[in-house]
Amino acid sequence: MTQDRPIVVAGAGSIGCYVGGVFAHAGRRVSLLARPRVIAEIERFGLTLTSLQGSSRHVSSRQITFSEDPGVLDGAGVVLVTVKSADTAAIAETIARHAPPDAVIVSLQNGIANLPLLRERLPGRTVLAAMVPFNVIAAGKGQFHRATSGDIVIERDAADTAARLSTVELPMRATDNIAGVQWGKLIVNLNNAINALSGLPLREQLSRRDWRKLFADQFAEGLAAIKAEGINPVSPTPLPSSWTPHLLRLPDALFTLALAPSMKIDPQARSSMWEDLERRRRTEIDYLQGVIIGIAERRGFATPLSRRILALIKDAEAAGRGSPRLTVSQIRADI
Repeated sequence: MTQDRPIVVAGAGSIGCYVGGVFAHAGRRVSLLARPRVIAEIERFGLTLTSLQGSSRHVSSRQITFSEDPGVLDGAGVVLVTVKSADTAAIAETIARHAPPDAVIVSLQNGIANLPLLRERLPGRTVLAAMVPFNVIAAGKGQFHRATSGDIVIERDAADTAARLSTVELPMRATDNIAGVQWGKLIVNLNNAINALSGLPLREQLSRRDWRKLFADQFAEGLAAIKAEGINPVSPTPLPSSWTPHLLRLPDALFTLALAPSMKIDPQARSSMWEDLERRRRTEIDYLQGVIIGIAERRGFATPLSRRILALIKDAEAAGRGSPRLTVSQIRADI
């Protein structure tokens, strides 16, 4: 990775605009490969980057390059892939045509299927997996709000890409077990769909025991599937994954005492899947609950809650009316 070559964000949505904007604010050369709607917003308003800790940074449109032309990848030193999982194959082909062969490719995507696909489509290139623990809300008028906490974790490589990318404003940590980290995040991300179906802010959802018990049951189902594959997930929180279902089922007062202080979540934060439903976009449900169902089918056991939630999200996608704002009882019906 050459420091004077630009960082290119391939598929700049909420995460991509926030991460790219923070790099630009830190003085890095940044280019965004984005959709026309995003480009028009940045041209008019620039980027305003806020966080739940109260920080606010502004990046003018002159401080960052943005384009829908994949030629923006020419000369990239690092390519940060932030597209939805269903678009990974297409962006890999674009990178193969335009990015220099020595550019470092880093996947900042949800799920566990993107890294092997990128490596298959980009043979001979350095392709690294990463895990983004935080949620970003697109608030409009160029504002992207980081609504949860945590540092990005990147697969360790000989060039120490994590350290080279890391900034004071956006720390990045290297790991020797990126697979465990990604599987640990996948289990946590099973709540994305529950939150999308509820329509509630994440903090409100997690403050209520009935919703936490639903998440606990989904978490336990996912954990059982992953353990059946012989995978030991690395929890993205200080708590071991095996403890999480039990702690989520605690009464509200005990949960608040034990866990709430460590759960740094903006009061208005919702999951990216909720945003997808609200914007009438295809969700990543097949790469979350769909993965758990696939494992269960191979291993010969049932995952009724994962199947129910996947079906409800598919119904909401087809209806095109945003979050269905279901109750816990409605989600659990017919299980």
